Amino acid sequence: MSPSIQTVRVELAERSYDIEIGTGNLGRVGQFLVERGRVSRAVVITDENVRTPHADKVAESLAGQSIEVDVVGVEPGEPTKSIDMAAGLWEGLLELGADRNTVVVAAGGGVVGDLAGFIAATYARGIRFLQVPTTLLAQVDSSVGGKVGINLPGAKNMVGAFLQPLGVLIDTATLDTLPKREYRAGLGEVVKYGVILDAGLFDYFEANVDGLLGREHEVLTYVIARCCHLKADVVRQDEREETGLRAVLNYGHTFGHALETLTGYGKLLHGEAVSIGMLCASRLAERLGRVDAQFTARQHALLKSLGLPVDLPEVDHDRIIEAMTHDKKVQHGRLRFVLPSRMGHGELVGDVAPADVRAALTG
Repeated sequence: MSPSIQTVRVELAERSYDIEIGTGNLGRVGQFLVERGRVSRAVVITDENVRTPHADKVAESLAGQSIEVDVVGVEPGEPTKSIDMAAGLWEGLLELGADRNTVVVAAGGGVVGDLAGFIAATYARGIRFLQVPTTLLAQVDSSVGGKVGINLPGAKNMVGAFLQPLGVLIDTATLDTLPKREYRAGLGEVVKYGVILDAGLFDYFEANVDGLLGREHEVLTYVIARCCHLKADVVRQDEREETGLRAVLNYGHTFGHALETLTGYGKLLHGEAVSIGMLCASRLAERLGRVDAQFTARQHALLKSLGLPVDLPEVDHDRIIEAMTHDKKVQHGRLRFVLPSRMGHGELVGDVAPADVRAALTG
């Protein structure tokens, strides 16, 4: 195991927790969990793509700490975040005899983390939860901050809760087994942090494209730790997205979620939709006089060099705008977007005219 383990602390009073980031530290999950409280039973929720080898290794590590372990597998992919799947998991936990002392361990990507976290938040009125994200997208974003949930057919993540985990353990070695498309999709979420929160990090991405594409662990450890630190700082200040500050983390997501919904969950990976959505949002910011064309061009060049999609798919523009009205950032029926004003700074902008949104779609 790499000696260079980094720890990021998410400060949330009694709900504070640690994010441990390393390479080859997956076998430490059992120890990591028992260090955070007495545990006698765990249910590992994973998907069939991750079960071997990662979830099996998690289960083995937990069993090594004399924890009784069950592993429950679900189908991979965004459609799994459904009401039917949640109902099946609640019944499954009941059949396994899970109780308020059971810990749910999410071993997988963002879909598994969101779904397993929602099950933990709702089963027996809430049980403890540990995140072991195995995709880049989950490691830098969805595993941190306590947002858990499932999709409705017409709106992504519309049913959910806030449940902070006991902790998050990240092993960059799990990314070695990630399919190329899944890995690159995660880079879309990574780029977001540079645009809205850290101009220096965006510079780092531009200077380290080869390291990012090559999955170099030193580069990944730095990038993941920095993204987690940035998100932890935002979550500390606005845990439940009440002041508008946490909403900046949704840069590109209003456009992106609409595209995911309209193309059918899973046709566009989340990070791919966010990549396209960021460019739409940047063009919208251009139209509103907040940034110049060079600002958008810089993002376009980086996203393209990272192998991410940059062009809007064939989707009716009226349907995109209609889908956006179901976004959680809509207020009193009016569209709101996270828009940049300079590299490293974004903010929530309200009352954007539909004509401007439509113009941003066409480029």
